[in-house]
Amino acid sequence: MVAKRKNYPEEFKRDPVDLARSSKDRTLTDIARSLGIHLETLRNWIREDKARAQDADGGGEAGMTSAEKDELKRLRRENARLKEDNEILRKAAAYFARETTR
Repeated sequence: MVAKRKNYPEEFKRDPVDLARSSKDRTLTDIARSLGIHLETLRNWIREDKARAQDADGGGEAGMTSAEKDELKRLRRENARLKEDNEILRKAAAYFARETTR
């Protein structure tokens, strides 16, 4: 028979995740065992918390629509091209500055 999946409230999940992140002397296995939860459950909670934090910080392309991803790609290409143009102009300005002093 398949075991029923337990649903833990978010408040309960926060404490083990915080404990796992702050504890340098205890392993995840030790923390999970002391709280009576499965090790993989704790690992999943840590992963979920990390993903939530990245979404809140705007980190990565995780929550972006395809249009936003396309625009980001276009803007990155444009940014790279503008950096190249700027570098060329900087070198040209240095060259012509040398020519006028001769």
